[in-house]
Amino acid sequence: MKDGTRVVTKVQRPLIADMMREDFVLLKKLATIVNTVNEANEDSEQMIDLLSVIEELEKVEEEELDFRVEAENTRFFKENCIGDEEKITCPTVIDELTTERLFTMTFVDGYSISKRDRLIDEDYDPVQIGSVILDNYLHQVLDVGTFHGDPHQGNIMFSHGKPVWIDFGMIGRISDADVNIIQSLILSLIERDLDKLVNAIMSMGATGPQTNRSKLIEDADVMFDKYMNVTNLDELDLSALLTEVTDLASKHHITIPGKYTMLVRSIATIEGVIEQLCPELNLFQQITDRLLERVRQNFNVEQELLSAGKDVLDLGKKASRMPGMAYDAMNNLVKGRTKVNFELTGYEEILRSLNATVRNVVLALFACVLFFGSCILTTADIQPKTPDGQPLIAAVGMMFAIALGIYTIKHMTKKK
Repeated sequence: MKDGTRVVTKVQRPLIADMMREDFVLLKKLATIVNTVNEANEDSEQMIDLLSVIEELEKVEEEELDFRVEAENTRFFKENCIGDEEKITCPTVIDELTTERLFTMTFVDGYSISKRDRLIDEDYDPVQIGSVILDNYLHQVLDVGTFHGDPHQGNIMFSHGKPVWIDFGMIGRISDADVNIIQSLILSLIERDLDKLVNAIMSMGATGPQTNRSKLIEDADVMFDKYMNVTNLDELDLSALLTEVTDLASKHHITIPGKYTMLVRSIATIEGVIEQLCPELNLFQQITDRLLERVRQNFNVEQELLSAGKDVLDLGKKASRMPGMAYDAMNNLVKGRTKVNFELTGYEEILRSLNATVRNVVLALFACVLFFGSCILTTADIQPKTPDGQPLIAAVGMMFAIALGIYTIKHMTKKK
């Protein structure tokens, strides 16, 4: 710059936007064909709406083609996610030299934090640097609700004694309600609360008609058991846990919004960065500490006491009505005005097997009765008769009984 400020510019390649849009036209045509094939597939659990995936990708790429979006992301990040620029920072946007196809920012004179040996040679402490990066990342996720969507080693530089975030083309955003769900997920493991875990999973997205809470509880319980014996939070892998949770939600037809997918991918990336830079630090331990502190800060004693008092009052009112309700229920039952319906769950396979067995037994009994009945008819003088003098109805009944018996025996053998 004329004032001596060193800058870096990103210039969009000519015609690249048109080329990408043409590619997406072709991809969406292909996705339509694939979706049609998937709809004909009876295995609904394997169905993927590829067209929606392509359209979401197209939306992201359109934003990345407009450098003004990245510039705005950078400004927001610097204003809201950087608290102390003496510890960690990011480039400054040069507004007068930024357009849709040109992005100019201050130059970062440094190197990637992946060069751990160089950091040590220059007398910097990798653990201290990692702590600063991790603390800032958790500030982004838990406090601001806006986080770096691609925090790999190439996007975290080290310049003049401090880490510097760069490249804000991909930014994730979550609400305070989303943070509460993540908080419930993690704390449910610490508190050994299965119900809380299942509620959090179901709150992450939209449930479908095939979502079965009972089956979700069974699968969540299996996952829960994996973490029951963990005594040290340093042993837990946060990205693996969140991936397992999203996979479980998908298996039970709970549609997870893209923001959670981006968050899981972002956490997995930053976890890998920290593991290589300073294995001593554990993201799960750090985020747990922050969440517990968040719970303490949000805990309002007065509000909790009022809420508890209201619950006790409601419970008292309901309890006072119970004798009358019980009398009415018994009175209606005695007078035949009450129906009691029972619903069995989890026994579908047993009931189907029992139903098939009963049907086979009935068919076998019918075949036996028909056979003996036909035998008795052979002694009767009934017209018409077969060439050998037997009543035709007896011969037909006997043949049908034998055929039915063979069918029943074959069917029962097949079932076994």
